[in-house]
Amino acid sequence: MLKYFISLEWKSFIRSASFKTNLFFKIMMVIGALWITGSFLLLGFGAYFMIEEGLKMEPFEVVNQALIYYMVFDLAFRYFLQKMPVMNIKPLMYLPIKRDAIVNFAVGKTMISFFNLLHAFLFVPFSIVLIIEGFPAMQVITWYLAILGLVFCNNFINIFINNKDIVFYTVVGMVIIMMGLQYLEVFDITNFTAPLFKAFYAIPYLALIPLILAFVFYKMAFTYFKKNLYLDAGLSSKHDVAKTENYSWLDRFGSLSTFLKNDIKLLRRNKRSKMTLFMSVIFIFYGLLFFTNAVEAYDGPFWRIFAGIFVSGGFLFTFGQFVPSWDSAYYPLMMSQNIRYKEYLESKWYLMVFATIISTVVSAFYLYWGWQAYAAVVVGAAYNIGVNSHLVLLGGAYIKTPIDLTTSKKAFGDKQAFNAKTMLLTIPKLLLPMAIYAAGHFTLGEVFGFALVAVFGLAGLLFKNRVFKLIEKIYKSEKYKTLAAYKQNN
Repeated sequence: MLKYFISLEWKSFIRSASFKTNLFFKIMMVIGALWITGSFLLLGFGAYFMIEEGLKMEPFEVVNQALIYYMVFDLAFRYFLQKMPVMNIKPLMYLPIKRDAIVNFAVGKTMISFFNLLHAFLFVPFSIVLIIEGFPAMQVITWYLAILGLVFCNNFINIFINNKDIVFYTVVGMVIIMMGLQYLEVFDITNFTAPLFKAFYAIPYLALIPLILAFVFYKMAFTYFKKNLYLDAGLSSKHDVAKTENYSWLDRFGSLSTFLKNDIKLLRRNKRSKMTLFMSVIFIFYGLLFFTNAVEAYDGPFWRIFAGIFVSGGFLFTFGQFVPSWDSAYYPLMMSQNIRYKEYLESKWYLMVFATIISTVVSAFYLYWGWQAYAAVVVGAAYNIGVNSHLVLLGGAYIKTPIDLTTSKKAFGDKQAFNAKTMLLTIPKLLLPMAIYAAGHFTLGEVFGFALVAVFGLAGLLFKNRVFKLIEKIYKSEKYKTLAAYKQNN
């Protein structure tokens, strides 16, 4: 039966509609995975000596202190990126296959995922170095097994919280507060957690606790999926309460109000779109890496503009690049109605502009690091509104990726979101404003550099109608290709 399931998975992979067209991107994903794996491997062998020589601290103590944050960040990373154990099980339910076999294979797939294997390339080399440095081999092995058990606990916990946003955000919020209190030297949670992790080394039989917990969570996950393995249970959406919002205050925008209302409802009601809002907030703090001189490589005037583009344009990039994919579920119905493309695109544009303005206002705290920091955010916002807002809409015409609004997977992008045309459009989005600023900075100084970037943004705003006519024409030419792509399930 296992061989049968693996065969089905392989056929689904190679026969998918996007396999050949996205083969290059799949190869790049493999290369990226190998690069991450190699980095973890080098870190695993080198962490001991980097801590000992660089920080002048006892490496094993430092690792045990950091493990609590490592585990929480691992859980957060899984929440954003790890796919749930979902198979195309509807056809299987008509066949004489035991439910236990289906569920075991589905849950077992998560255990051999990249998210679990990656940790071995960090902790196995580190454990080897510990043994070479004189730590008792048996105690090091039991400590590693305990860490392995906790990694699998995260794997199964992610299954339970994947559809419970409030649980995830509560945990992450508490961890951020703990990190802040530790930074301010008010309360250090690692004083309590480090001894627990070290106990797995000092008292070897305690390593059984995480392994037993992992087994218990596995059984819970198995029971959870088996209980919901019905066409009218786990495979259907559940709606307990129906809510209606009128958003009458948007009526002032005339015919655009219908689209704006739909987009706001989309952002409020769906997991994937909520993740977009969350990422937009994260982007606001991205500038801390550049404006605080925390990273020496980013200490330069050109990087200010780069940071300003991202700080003010987080929503523009995360939401705008997937227009019209947000509406893929009902896009064929929309295209059968008397809807003008210009009005549809303008509603998305206004939404991105509002979000950019809000992000710019919220980012006023960057004034603490000097007027240049906030000036970069403001002119970055001007460039985003005048130029990048048009470019992301233009790029959306070539991104034919249907979006599942009920899931947060692929929150950072989709495989079909990358092609030659969209990659070329990245140059004017990021590199062009840096080049414009450089031209002004090296001629008449930084003020002139900021002014040049702002002028380009203003020029884009003045020529908005002409640009929209061009974008509308491209959307019309790509219309039927987009409709065909949205019909593909794989």
